[in-house]
Amino acid sequence: MSTFIPFLVIGILGAVVLLWGVMAYNRLVTLRQRVGNAFAQIDVQLKRRYDLIPNLVAVAKRYLEHERGTLEAVTAARGAAVAAQGRASTAPTDGGAIQGLMAAEGALSGSLGRLFALAESYPQLKADATMRDLTEELTATENKVGFARQAFNDAVTAYNTACEVIPDRFVAGLGGFQRASLFEITQTAEREAPKVSF
Repeated sequence: MSTFIPFLVIGILGAVVLLWGVMAYNRLVTLRQRVGNAFAQIDVQLKRRYDLIPNLVAVAKRYLEHERGTLEAVTAARGAAVAAQGRASTAPTDGGAIQGLMAAEGALSGSLGRLFALAESYPQLKADATMRDLTEELTATENKVGFARQAFNDAVTAYNTACEVIPDRFVAGLGGFQRASLFEITQTAEREAPKVSF
């Protein structure tokens, strides 16, 4: 009987370690899914934003015939942002995809800022009701993107923390859980919303 006690203790310890490993793995999977869900909320708002921009450019084009370069820059930046958003939405925990999206969003925000600054010089464009409605909708969408970004960053922080704390760190390493990147605004100019006064 006494020869079985060490095997029994080892078996119990093995079962406890296995149970802990399964629970840690499931917790990491749950947190990774929350990151994906939080990015899906950003995804919805970005798509809405991207859908508004061609309408905005079309209205502005009627008044800004001599400013074709600015309109083309907005259109090109939108295309790059849509492509980056597509890559990021397939892998929201991929740091490279999120970094690419942040860069594309920065370029898009910069080109929209130049468009709005230019529009200030055109009173007819400022007075256009469609342009005013589109800019209000775009501003509301920008606010929703900001809230969705905050929720995403909260989910990423919880996930990254779980991947780094001991003893879950061992399970994260064995399970292939990689750190996710925050969706941050990297340039000071991007931190300020474009000023629009229609």
